Amino acid sequence: RARITYQTSGITWWADYNVVFTEGRDANSGTLDIGAWVSILNRSGASYEDARLKLIAGDVNRAQPPPQVMMRAAEAFDAASAGFAEQSFFEFHLYTLGQPTTIAGDSTKQIELFPQVRGVPATKRLVYEGLAPRFGRFPNPVTERDIGLPMNTKVDVSIEFENAQSAGMGMPLPSGRIRVSQLDTQDDTLEFIGEDVIDHTPRDETVSITLGSAFDVVGERRQVELSVDQNSRRMEETIEIKVRNHKELPVDVIVRETLFRWAENDVLEASHRYERQDASVVHFPITVPRDGETVVRYRVRYRW
Repeated sequence: RARITYQTSGITWWADYNVVFTEGRDANSGTLDIGAWVSILNRSGASYEDARLKLIAGDVNRAQPPPQVMMRAAEAFDAASAGFAEQSFFEFHLYTLGQPTTIAGDSTKQIELFPQVRGVPATKRLVYEGLAPRFGRFPNPVTERDIGLPMNTKVDVSIEFENAQSAGMGMPLPSGRIRVSQLDTQDDTLEFIGEDVIDHTPRDETVSITLGSAFDVVGERRQVELSVDQNSRRMEETIEIKVRNHKELPVDVIVRETLFRWAENDVLEASHRYERQDASVVHFPITVPRDGETVVRYRVRYRW
């Protein structure tokens, strides 16, 4: 008696998410209806009758170059008895379909990954980063006045939700493309508002979906003052950021500032409360009133 196992090429699968966003009572909240499907693409040259289907989820290392059809992993959670059952498997996740299925040759088959989950609480996140292009770490102190002056006016918008049981989710989510629509109440149709690709996301982690740039919220960033003292090996810079809101509701915006001129820095003065994300990035959480403007000003000192 022998068991023969081999790895075939030309067959792969991936996950696709369909999300419907419903706005909440304020401009920064809402709910999501989340559904997901597995697509199985069979180009192996054979059909599989009444096959027992298992899906491995995770970043599985392969010694040989991948085939032309890229392998993509996905995960699911317990559905009905005929759906997928999930279990931990080594450092990955294994999902077994509860009934045999036929995968025909040269075909694509879709199976529901999990039943649609409705009413998942979500937060609309707006972030303004005025530096354009975005700067990383420089090998030397940046004392030139004009570096960093080109300005970005776009405010990025994303939707975030907690992959937690308390929010109606709480299952490991596979990597895959996620499409977001919103209901137009004027004619009761769904309108596409953006899409993104998410990575493998364990339970109790945050999922962030980048949708694009806000239309009615814009930013403006300018340098007010820069002084450089080469003898004392320090410089000070004052920056002013304006965020304007043309909506009928106030919005919460995070002003993200990269202190790119040198690694050793201190914020000496700030008009608003700020949070340090790391040695060179600070966030200013602000609220911009309806049809109004909020101005953030800060002064930073660099030493080298």
